[in-house]
Amino acid sequence: MTALQDVPLTPDLVHGAVEVEPTEGGGLRPHRLPAWARAQNADPMLAVNEGQPAGVRLVVRTTATVVELDLVVTRRALTGAPARAQGQVDLVVDGRLTDGAVVPNGDLLTTDPTTGQTTLEQGGAGTVRFEPAPGEKVVELWLPHQEGVELVALRADAPVTTVPHTDRPRWVHHGSSISHGSNAVRPTGTWPVVAARTAGLDLVNLGFGGSAVLDPFVARTMRDLDADLLSVKVGINIVGGDLMRRRVLGPAVHGFLDTIREGHPSTPLIVVTPVLCPIHEDTPGPGAIDPAALGEGRLVFTAAGDPAEVPMGKLTLRIVREELARVVEQRRADDPNLHLVDGLGMYGAGDVEAHPLPDALHPDEETHRLMGERFARTVFGADGPFPTA
Repeated sequence: MTALQDVPLTPDLVHGAVEVEPTEGGGLRPHRLPAWARAQNADPMLAVNEGQPAGVRLVVRTTATVVELDLVVTRRALTGAPARAQGQVDLVVDGRLTDGAVVPNGDLLTTDPTTGQTTLEQGGAGTVRFEPAPGEKVVELWLPHQEGVELVALRADAPVTTVPHTDRPRWVHHGSSISHGSNAVRPTGTWPVVAARTAGLDLVNLGFGGSAVLDPFVARTMRDLDADLLSVKVGINIVGGDLMRRRVLGPAVHGFLDTIREGHPSTPLIVVTPVLCPIHEDTPGPGAIDPAALGEGRLVFTAAGDPAEVPMGKLTLRIVREELARVVEQRRADDPNLHLVDGLGMYGAGDVEAHPLPDALHPDEETHRLMGERFARTVFGADGPFPTA
C-alpha cells in the first residue's frame, strides 16, 4: 500500500471560486465574492452565503487511487425547524459522478428566527476519503454548497498536477437561493451544476440565498470576471424581501446590465425570469416563515403582503416577469447578444402536482435536476443562444 503524500493547498487547485483566502493554519477558504465586494456588503445573510462554496471544486489530474480531504464545515440551523441534509463532497472522475461522502464533525451555527440570536457549537475538522479507479484521470472534489468551508489538507497516494481554468468555456451565473442550491442534497445536484455539467461548461455560481437583489457590487464582480456566457436570474428575493417597487425595478435592471456590459460588451448574456412560486405569483412580499408550521417542526414559507397594494407599485412575480421581458425587449434593439429565458419553462404550473415545492419556496433534489436539464436544452441546445453540441 502506497503511503499518502501531502498535496500543497494552492489556489490554482480551486475552480469555481472568485477568490481564495489563505487561513492562519495554512488552509484555504473559498469565496464567491472578492474582498472589495465583501467590504461593501452590509447584509449578514449574504456575508454567510458567499462563503458557502456552491459550484466550487478542487480539480487535479492524477493516477491516485486514494484521495483524502480534510475540511471544516460550518452548518446552519433554525431553532424549531428540521435539520438540513448534511453537506457532502462529491467525487467526479473524468466528468462522471462516482461517489459522495458526508463531511464528519464540523461547526453548527443555530439561529433563533424569533430573536435573531445565534449560537455556535464547534466540532472541528472532518476527513472524506475516496478511492477512484486506477489510471490517469481528472479528479474533481465538489464542495458542500450550503455550508461554510475551510480547506485544511489534501492527500493522495500519487502525485497530482493542476488543470487549467481555461480548458472549457466559462459560464458566470447570478441568482437566488434556488440557484445557490437550497434543498438540493448534493453539490452536483443544484440546477446550475446539472446544466453546466450537461453542457461541459466551467461554472462560476454567484447564486446567493436571499441576495439576488441587483446589488451593484455583484454586477461589477460579473463585469470583471472572465466569461464566455453570463446569466442573471432575479425576482424571488426582490419580491420576498419587499425590497423594490415597480417604479425602480426596470431602471435597476438596466443599471445592472449596463455594468456587466462595461466588461462584456458582446458576450452572450441571458436574463432568466423567476420560476413559479405560487405564494408570490399574485401576492407581494414580504415573505415570512409560517409560525404554525414551525410549531409543528416544519419549515414552510408564506407571503405576508397585501394584493390590494399591487396597484400602488408593490411587486409580485408576475409583474417582475413583465418588467424583465420589457427591459430585455427594449435593449435587444442595440444588443442582439442579450436573451430572455422564461423561468416558467424551467418550473411552471404544470409541474406543481408532480413536483411540489416542499417548503413552498425551494425545489427539491429531483426538481433541481429537472430544472437544470430544461435550462440546458433551452440555452445549450442547437437552437439555443449558447449551443454547445
